[in-house]
Amino acid sequence: KDLSADQDSTGKVGDVIPNILNNGGGHTGWADAAIVVPWTVYQKYGDVRILQNQYESMKKWIGYMENRAGNDFLWDNDWHYGDWLSFDASSASYMGAYTETDLIATAYFSYSSNLVSKISKILGKQNEAEYYAELSKNINKAFLNEFVTNSGRLVSNTQTAYTLALAFNLLPEDVAQKAVKYLAQNVERFKHITTGFLGTPLISKTLTENGRIDLAYMLLTRKNYPSWLYPVTMGATTIWERWDGMKPDSTFQDKGMNSFNHYAYGAIGDWLYSTVAGIKMDESDPGYKSIIINPNPGGDLTFAEASYNSMYGKIKTHWQLKDNSMELNITVPPNTTAYVLFDSEKNIILDGNEVTQSMLEKYEGNNSRIKIGSGSYKFVYNITK
Repeated sequence: KDLSADQDSTGKVGDVIPNILNNGGGHTGWADAAIVVPWTVYQKYGDVRILQNQYESMKKWIGYMENRAGNDFLWDNDWHYGDWLSFDASSASYMGAYTETDLIATAYFSYSSNLVSKISKILGKQNEAEYYAELSKNINKAFLNEFVTNSGRLVSNTQTAYTLALAFNLLPEDVAQKAVKYLAQNVERFKHITTGFLGTPLISKTLTENGRIDLAYMLLTRKNYPSWLYPVTMGATTIWERWDGMKPDSTFQDKGMNSFNHYAYGAIGDWLYSTVAGIKMDESDPGYKSIIINPNPGGDLTFAEASYNSMYGKIKTHWQLKDNSMELNITVPPNTTAYVLFDSEKNIILDGNEVTQSMLEKYEGNNSRIKIGSGSYKFVYNITK
């Protein structure tokens, strides 16, 4: 409500709400909170009222981007923070990770338009759903023409550029496969994360969904700069604003803008919950009424444990590797259903009893799943690591 109250007549959204500094705003990735935040809250709690209440605000923000982009569907005429505080050092082996802000702005323009199309459909607004879906499709065409070379390489050859293009589904399938290859090559070459505020929340999930969870784990466990664990080696107990807020000699990277308690890079927590611990929400049944349990061990991790306090109660997983098998303990809260995913139908033990074929159902290709209700469960099954 505060955001929509502060939104100006053009649809522009401030960088900070309330916008007491009157700094103008309208910056991609930041102002998209007008759409992303209500959508995320809806997903977490399943209460459609937040979509209803914020719908006009969402449309106003899309309208602002449409006006700025014009008939060519490219938002390329404004200043933006872009992939703020991405790795920008130069060396003989790696020349930084600056991503063109026009590319980022156009990517978010498409992503937010597509979200509003989905939201319109949920609210029963079919005409609007079709309009914003078509808008997103046109932006994708413009993105492909402007920012993607004939070989499938993006004009900004950075982790963030490929991550946004893949995460936001901006590319045709054949080009997307090339983008996965280029993203993996970038990560393998530098062996560190180089993303800033906008790429970091999405890179681990994008690598995982495109068959390179090994690289996501590699990025997670690096300890020298830039990495999530470098601050830990420097004594950090909170997430820093900069990858190198404190240098190895304990001097500050910047004495002016250098918060040591900042959210952005903490977005890795979502991947830890949803991928490592395997607690996922079902987008088709929001609010964790329907839960997907799908832990993905990797790297050198031999166990993981996490819990999430949903509005139905605590969802909990704990897994531990033992030789070639995995022991998975699950707690499912009352009045919910969970689906536990497996990549094999063989040798699955549930609470000491073998799971029969009749208890399993096919799920996405060769995978299988089993449906369970509220309670506590112990699974033991073979894994391929």
